[in-house]
Amino acid sequence: MKLLVFLFLITLFISCTTSASTNKHPLDPLTPFEFKLVRATVQKTYKASSPTLTFQYIGLDEPDKALVLSWESSNAKTKAAKVPLRRALVIARFRKQSLEISVDLSKGSIVSTKLYTGQGFPMITFDEQDAVTELPFKYKPFVESVQKRNLNISDVVCSTSSVGWYGEIKSKRTLKLQCFYTKGSSNLFARPLEGITVVADLDERKIVEYFDNFNIPVPKAEDTEYVATKQKPPFGPTLMGAAFMQPNGPGFKIDGHSIRL
Repeated sequence: MKLLVFLFLITLFISCTTSASTNKHPLDPLTPFEFKLVRATVQKTYKASSPTLTFQYIGLDEPDKALVLSWESSNAKTKAAKVPLRRALVIARFRKQSLEISVDLSKGSIVSTKLYTGQGFPMITFDEQDAVTELPFKYKPFVESVQKRNLNISDVVCSTSSVGWYGEIKSKRTLKLQCFYTKGSSNLFARPLEGITVVADLDERKIVEYFDNFNIPVPKAEDTEYVATKQKPPFGPTLMGAAFMQPNGPGFKIDGHSIRL
């Protein structure tokens, strides 16, 4: 029985790998297999993990339009034209620098690496945001500010907001943290902790600015709940149902990632 299960898993792995590495069109998005290959290739070269190495973007490095048109022309005749070489474009942060990396997906190797020296920063990842939103709860001044307001810190949550970029020649990747009180209502945005300013550095993973300027009472939780199961009658009118039918089927065809009329 164990042998059968093992053989089944091996077969499934081979089929997934094969299907993941086979693409019908040069502009097909990266497959899960290719995403893993890209991450492994970059990590093998830079030998680091978060927060030293973070992936801000991974996507298809689209081939030149002329190559795609040539492939489509050849494929229309032979139905077996070779797909142009697939590459992935990676935007990564390594040791507080932004890198543009091109990865050859057929060889699992890095083709080129460019250090970005322009203005602004790459996009913020969910992992980075999750990491910095936990910082206030270990920061003594913030804990004291919550206690001063007679609030339970276990009912406080924080979210991130961009501080923007105003054309500075030199600037840091920072986020403003806005915190809210969740006790008594799921509508946390109706109950902000006003007067507290928290700014965190994404690369350093630490709070770099903190101010508790004034104490405004947290809004009450009454009449702020929007969860349907917690609502009380009387309820509004029930919406009438609607149906949409296409007797002759849709007016388009989907083939993989291609849509045709």
